[in-house]
Amino acid sequence: MNRIVRFDEGGALHYGRVRDGNEVEVLTAAPWSGGVSAGRRTQLGGLELVAPCEPTKVVCVGRNYAAHAKELGNALPQEPLIFLKPASSVIGPEACIILPAVSSDVQHEAELALVIGKRCRAVSAEDAPSYVAGFTCLNDVTARDIQRSETQFTRAKGFDTFCPIGPWIVEGWSDPSNLGVRCLVDGEVRQDGNTGDMVFGPAELLSFISHVMTLEPGDVIATGTPAGVARLTAGQRVEVVIDGIGALANPVV
Repeated sequence: MNRIVRFDEGGALHYGRVRDGNEVEVLTAAPWSGGVSAGRRTQLGGLELVAPCEPTKVVCVGRNYAAHAKELGNALPQEPLIFLKPASSVIGPEACIILPAVSSDVQHEAELALVIGKRCRAVSAEDAPSYVAGFTCLNDVTARDIQRSETQFTRAKGFDTFCPIGPWIVEGWSDPSNLGVRCLVDGEVRQDGNTGDMVFGPAELLSFISHVMTLEPGDVIATGTPAGVARLTAGQRVEVVIDGIGALANPVV
């Protein structure tokens, strides 16, 4: 299982590929941008990881788990309900989620995300896997009180730090149809779902979205969250844990 990481080394950002254990092969650029070996290696344990990609956009999907739609009092959509999070909301593992003063109900949303590996437009669901660089964890942090008061999601989901991604990208398309998706807050399980409960699967989502907008290498699609979303408070530590992918942890301030 190869993993792509992005890390800060003395103020310089690098991509790397973890092939076995903790050894990281440093790359000249992101693999989807033609990056190749830079001719040196380092150890994963000593690296300061940042978000593993630099998306031009993060495309999210609402109400893609029936139980989550029910807990919010919403009907299931007849087709994917998509919205955007700005690139400025993206942070990496261990970076702080900052609670905005204008919201009193910021909530976690644990999600499986896929990272685009090559430019795509109007692709079929059958061809979708060939456009995916890999999978990662994402927390679609949401100011729920603002979301409920407005008719669209941009402000509620677009605050700086509201899109933690990481800790790495597991390369390739391995079957994403039966992965546990959990969220833990201070070690307590808040969300415990499975990707098998998605209304629309990852390949179907990529195809649908690509018929709306061109997806660029490094862009991210967040596939929705299972039931159990709940409020975050300052001082807590929130983790998104996905089977076969890893754990994304962030402190809340």
